[in-house]
Formats: sequence, C-alpha cells, structure tokens
Amino acid sequence: MNMKLNEDYGKIEIKLNELLVKNGMSKNKLSHKAEMSWSQIDSYCNNTVTRLDTYVLCKLCTVLECKIEDLIEFVPANEK
Repeated sequence: MNMKLNEDYGKIEIKLNELLVKNGMSKNKLSHKAEMSWSQIDSYCNNTVTRLDTYVLCKLCTVLECKIEDLIEFVPANEK
C-alpha cells in the first residue's frame, strides 16, 4: 500500500513558543502550572508531537488563557 506523506495534506503548527513569549512565561513555569513534564512542554514547543492530546490542549489553553486557534494552526500543503 502506498502511504501519502504528511506534506501532501498540510500540517498542524503548534504555536506554544509564541504564546510563552507573549505571556512572558518560561517552559518551567508552564510545566508547573499545567502539571506537565518539561520534556512534554518542550515537545509541543518544538512541534515534535505526533499525536495531539485534547486534554493537554485544554490544559495549555486554560493556563495560557487563550483560544485553541491561538495555540494550533492548520497550514495547507500548498502554503509550504
């Protein structure tokens, strides 16, 4: 079976780094407030997460007081 690569369908960009800068918050502080490991926060900041966890997204939006569209963005394949 021929599997399509992710680039064929676009990608999801996680904008956690931008939100941390905007809120003047460190990864350590977010890790503490959201009750998440630093490495998990780092994975979201570096866009290396392969499966988004809705519970984690809710935690991040709550702690950062943002909307989901502030945190994640769909980038279509033709906008590489």
